[in-house]
Amino acid sequence: MISATSSRAEMITQSKQISTENIEDTELEKENLDKNSGSLGCFGWLLVIISLIFIGVTFPITIFMCVKIVNEYERAVIFRLGRITDRKPKGPGLFFVLPCTDNFVKVDLRTISFDIPPQEILTRDSVTVSVDGVVYFRIHCPISSVANVSNAHSSTRLLAQTTLRNVLGTKNLAELLSDREGISLSMQEALDEATDPWGIKVERVEIKDVKLPQQLQRAMAAEAEASREARAKIIAAEGEMNASRALKEASLVIAESPSGLQLRYLQTLNAIAAEKNSTIIFPLPIDMLQSFMHKK
Repeated sequence: MISATSSRAEMITQSKQISTENIEDTELEKENLDKNSGSLGCFGWLLVIISLIFIGVTFPITIFMCVKIVNEYERAVIFRLGRITDRKPKGPGLFFVLPCTDNFVKVDLRTISFDIPPQEILTRDSVTVSVDGVVYFRIHCPISSVANVSNAHSSTRLLAQTTLRNVLGTKNLAELLSDREGISLSMQEALDEATDPWGIKVERVEIKDVKLPQQLQRAMAAEAEASREARAKIIAAEGEMNASRALKEASLVIAESPSGLQLRYLQTLNAIAAEKNSTIIFPLPIDMLQSFMHKK
């Protein structure tokens, strides 16, 4: 037992060391990228100096080529000789670029929504359904969205389609119809984790519609109708049973006092007369006819 626990402890410490080494390697890579992003080299700095001299010589004209404007909801990622000049995007407002060596890309930071096309999905209980949804996302890191992925919007759309199929393929039909909020949250977490290196934040995912085949709809409707009829019969039987018990208790009470039956009879006649009926049924007790039957 002691050897087993010691071996487990050694494995845990080794895994921790490996994870810390991986984290340190990634941090070193990021630092190297940050350092190399601004280094242009001798030839690069020479071109920058030449472009500055060109701007100084043709100052009144080139000022319109150097000044750029981005809106409040936009940011600009500047590339100088193919390298990102600063690890922070420019904007909003005015910023300056060199006309010969700089190039910039505008990035929209507003929330973007798109519809996921209807996807034919096979659920875990082998039912084919068509599901569509909507995704809301925004870019929170413009540099990552430009440098780490070729087309952030298109990549997010394609990833949302595959994630919808993967998540719903592990659910039953009942879970798909009843637990839409849980499915939306799981899809949002999966998309957010996958698009984080692209500088994209997935804010919300919603399941819009679930389309079932016509045969399955008829079968589910028949099942629901049968279950409702069964519940209605059970409720009616319980009502009859309760009514019979109440009538039995009432008959026992009336049997103790014969005058109670006469009062109940008069109340019934009063209720019939209040409804303005032209016909009143007058019940004749059979006890009154027994004397005539004996005489005959």
